[in-house]
Amino acid sequence: MNPRIFVLALSTFAFGSGALIFSGLLEMLAADLGVSTGVAGQLQTAYVLTSAFAGPPLAFLVGRFERKTVLLAALGLALALNLICMVTRDFAHLMAFRAIIGGTAALAGPAASSAASALAPPERRGSALAIVGGGMTVAFLMGIPMGSVVGSAFGWRAAFALAAGLAALAFVGIALFLPRVRPPPPSLGAGVTFSRTAPMFAATFLAFSANMVITTYIATVLRVQAGVVGAGVAAFQIMVGLGSILGLTLGGRSADRDLGRTSVTLSFLGLGLAAAMHEMEILGGAPAGWPTYVVVALTLFVGATSLFSVMPVVQSRLIAAAPASAPLALALNGSSASMGQAFGAAAGGAVLGAMGAPGLPLASVVIALGAAFFWWRAARRPPDAA
Repeated sequence: MNPRIFVLALSTFAFGSGALIFSGLLEMLAADLGVSTGVAGQLQTAYVLTSAFAGPPLAFLVGRFERKTVLLAALGLALALNLICMVTRDFAHLMAFRAIIGGTAALAGPAASSAASALAPPERRGSALAIVGGGMTVAFLMGIPMGSVVGSAFGWRAAFALAAGLAALAFVGIALFLPRVRPPPPSLGAGVTFSRTAPMFAATFLAFSANMVITTYIATVLRVQAGVVGAGVAAFQIMVGLGSILGLTLGGRSADRDLGRTSVTLSFLGLGLAAAMHEMEILGGAPAGWPTYVVVALTLFVGATSLFSVMPVVQSRLIAAAPASAPLALALNGSSASMGQAFGAAAGGAVLGAMGAPGLPLASVVIALGAAFFWWRAARRPPDAA
């Protein structure tokens, strides 16, 4: 594997951390800005909706540009915008700036993935994409938990300062070590046919929907389940990072061996199992104390493993289905992920307001089980079948 592919994970790490840097501080942020927790959760909805709608046109517009330049521009913007979020004084402006950062993330994601695809041999493409996705693993292991710790100690605004610092770190790493990568510019729609790509986009949307119903409101869920608040949330967020390591490894190997139909179906079932375990703990399943902590940690591990094993399979199949339009196909898939996150965050906010915390895992179970049935039926043919 080309070692420079690992440098691309810095971009994923920075944007993955910044996307959820405040998730463990949501109740603190909401109280400070005078909104409900459910409304504060829509900061994530604004971020991912902009990412969803901006991703495909941006991918096409910048598809002819060298990938290192695109990544450096996106990271520079993210640095500046996170600093602006840090000093913003009202919720409406904070949501607007979060939306702009989402568009910046949409610029970076396809550039990093398509660069990894260009640097890797075809037989290692799935593993290369898993390495780039590994930046999100490090985000859950380090970046997002650090946001919870720093925010608990210095206030939620410090979390945005941390996000800016991580963008700066990625900017320097990519500037110094990533070679210039100039893949062919995307051809508008060439190879991106509905019958070939729609099942992959749908799988991505459903996976992130099922996950984000719970993850957006993880601070509330952990408080109800285990009485954990503030910096204590970070310890459990690390379990998400550990699970994502296993998930990306399994997903990359499944993609390399063309075992995507079975592996993604099992991933959706795993998301459903994790949500059911969340529900059990919210309703008081394990005894209070360390038994509850163990079960909650295992639940987060299972959910993260399941989610992160989906993406390498889907991305690899998309590149195989539309090699001439890989950047555009990956951007559309990124939009599907963002739409799933937006739907999950919005649905979770509505469910939280109507049913309280117990409603969040129930909604996730329904989405995950429906997704498992859908994928098993839809993935019967390889993506490049006639």
